[in-house]
Amino acid sequence: MSATEFKTIRYEVTESILTITLHRPEQMNAFTPEMANELIAAFQQASADDAVRAVIVTGAGKAFCAGMDLSAPGNVFGLDESERPTLEDMHARFDEPAFINGVRDTGGRVTLAIFECTKPVIGAINGAAVGIGVTMTLAMDIRLASEKARIGFVFGRIGIVPEACSSWFLPRIVGIQQALEWTYTADIFDAHEALRGRLVKAVYPLEQLLEEARKLARRIVDNRSPVAVALTRQMLYRNSAQPHPVDAHRVDSLAMFYSSIADGKEGVRSFLEKRDPDFQSRVSSDLPPFYPEWTRLPE
Repeated sequence: MSATEFKTIRYEVTESILTITLHRPEQMNAFTPEMANELIAAFQQASADDAVRAVIVTGAGKAFCAGMDLSAPGNVFGLDESERPTLEDMHARFDEPAFINGVRDTGGRVTLAIFECTKPVIGAINGAAVGIGVTMTLAMDIRLASEKARIGFVFGRIGIVPEACSSWFLPRIVGIQQALEWTYTADIFDAHEALRGRLVKAVYPLEQLLEEARKLARRIVDNRSPVAVALTRQMLYRNSAQPHPVDAHRVDSLAMFYSSIADGKEGVRSFLEKRDPDFQSRVSSDLPPFYPEWTRLPE
C-alpha cells in the first residue's frame, strides 16, 4: 500500500519528518480495521524509507482519535465471533491471515508496528484521545498534548479490557499504580492531569503543538546517525524488559562494535575537527548483521 492509496490517514514527508495524520475528521478520527491496516503499512513504509528520519502522529480536526468506531455493523472490533481461540492458538496460528484479521486485536497490531519502527515517533495529541486513541500513542516514544486534549482509558465503561499492548506499555510509562487507577476508573482527564501522571512530556496551546513536535523531531535527528538512532530506539525498549543487565550487555556490545566501525569513525573525526558530522549510514541497508535475529518476534 502506497501513501497515495491511504483513505483514513494522511502521509506527508517534509524535510525528512513524516507527519501521519489520522483523517476521519467527521467521525473524530474514530478507529476502524481499515485505519489499523493503513497505520501498519505507514509505519512499515517509514521504517524502509531513508527519506524519513522521524515520525509525528496527529489528528485532523478537533480530535486526535475518539476511540473505536462503535457504529460499525457486526463485531465493531472486526473480530470473527465464530472462532474460539486458545493461548496455544496465539502462538501456533499467530501469522495465519484469518487469525490476524479475525482474532488478533487490531490496536495491538498497530502498536507492534510502531514498536518495530526504526524511526523515532512523536505523538502530537491535539484533541480527544480515548480508548485506542490513547493506547496507540503508548508505543510512541514521546507524547505532547495540546490544552484541548481529553484522554481516557475508557474500556471499563463498555465492559472490555485495555488493548493495543497497553498492559505492557502503560505501567512502564506511568507506573503500575497510576496505570491501574486510570484503567480501573475509566475516567476522562485533561492534558494537565496527563502531564502530572507522566503520560505526556509537555502541554502546549493547540496552535503551537505541531510546531513544537517538529522542533523536538529536529533535535532528535539533526546531526545524528540514522542507524545509531534506530539501534538506540530498539535497545531501550527491548533491553529494559530483559530480566538481567547482562542481556543488555550482549546487545550493547554488538551495537557498539558495529556502530564504532561505521558512523562512529565520522563522529570521532568531526568531534576532533570541530565540525558537524556527515553521517552516511542508511537504515535500509546498514543495520548491523545481528539486527534481524535480535528483533525477530519470539515464538
